[in-house]
Amino acid sequence: MGDILVLNSGSSSIKFALFAEDLSKKTFGSATEIGGASSLTVDGAEEKVRLTSHVSAMAAILSALQSKGIDPSRLTAAAHRVVHGGPNMSAPRLLSQDVLEEIERCCPLAPLHNPHNLSAIYALQQVAPELPQTASFDTAFHATNPELARRYAIPDNVADNGDVRRYGFHGISYAGLVEQLPGISGEGVPERLLALHLGNGASLCAIQSGKSVATTMGYSPLEGLTMGTRSGTIDANVVLRIAAEHGLQRTSEILNSESGLLGLGGHSDMRCLQALDTPKSRFAVEHFCYWAVRHSGSMIAAMGGLDGIAFTGGIGENDTIVRGRILEGLAWCGIALDHEANNAGLQNLHRTTSRVPAWIVPAEEEWMIARDALSVMERG
Repeated sequence: MGDILVLNSGSSSIKFALFAEDLSKKTFGSATEIGGASSLTVDGAEEKVRLTSHVSAMAAILSALQSKGIDPSRLTAAAHRVVHGGPNMSAPRLLSQDVLEEIERCCPLAPLHNPHNLSAIYALQQVAPELPQTASFDTAFHATNPELARRYAIPDNVADNGDVRRYGFHGISYAGLVEQLPGISGEGVPERLLALHLGNGASLCAIQSGKSVATTMGYSPLEGLTMGTRSGTIDANVVLRIAAEHGLQRTSEILNSESGLLGLGGHSDMRCLQALDTPKSRFAVEHFCYWAVRHSGSMIAAMGGLDGIAFTGGIGENDTIVRGRILEGLAWCGIALDHEANNAGLQNLHRTTSRVPAWIVPAEEEWMIARDALSVMERG
């Protein structure tokens, strides 16, 4: 086995990281503003280059690796983050024509993500046709949710052959959290773990015996918590009213890109809101924390109790105020917060007397995708 190239593609960018067989990161970077004022950044060094398409961006990435003495033809695989795998992709997969067709079929389920994920896959096929490619799916970790958790209470004929259901997202992050937590806690993964992935996109996951049994995101990443620009859970009749007044496209823009912290406080960035310290910004922060605690109660109920809490994501790992408010709001379930440890950003957040431990677990999605790819390639 050789190196694994991990790729995460957006509409005008491709992030990449190269991992050795032992899963140590060798190099990383990104191609940005593809089709515009583009640039290529490798290990923090930025260079202005002309990238007219994902194909030229992928060629530039492979060329950059070659300049560092890494032969792209000797890579074990290129591993992609794919947001939506639908009901059929419940594990990482080697990209065959059948798998690509399934990812294409899921484009209507994730129109802001899957088409761009595919762009990088097809671009790499053109640039390096012999290089095996794998995919890790953000929805896959939640395939273990019971039908009661997945099913919306709507008629069978409206559920569209099973496509309209709760899928859940951030699965790669949660899978990585489960893998890393034993090394942080010094023990195994707690039987009933509440995991909080808090960032611009935010969700919770109830993890029982190492498997997802419930999560806050649903058919799309819009459901659940208050987020940076997404509304989170909202009464469907409110959506219908907004659609009646503004039309479907405008409604989608409002709920996905203009709501959440941005809609409440004027900024989508939690740090900006806390720095502003206005009545509106304070309310937005409180709204975020209130709904995180309230949805946590739902996740705890799904597991029948709680044995541990883990924070990950940009806010979860770095925001002492938000972590503190959420853990204080969950004191009823047995967590005794160590305020000094929280303020210092230590991985162990609980006092020694706490019945329920709490930790910070760094998000390592790229590492998890590389690990997935090695596993897929070893199976052959």
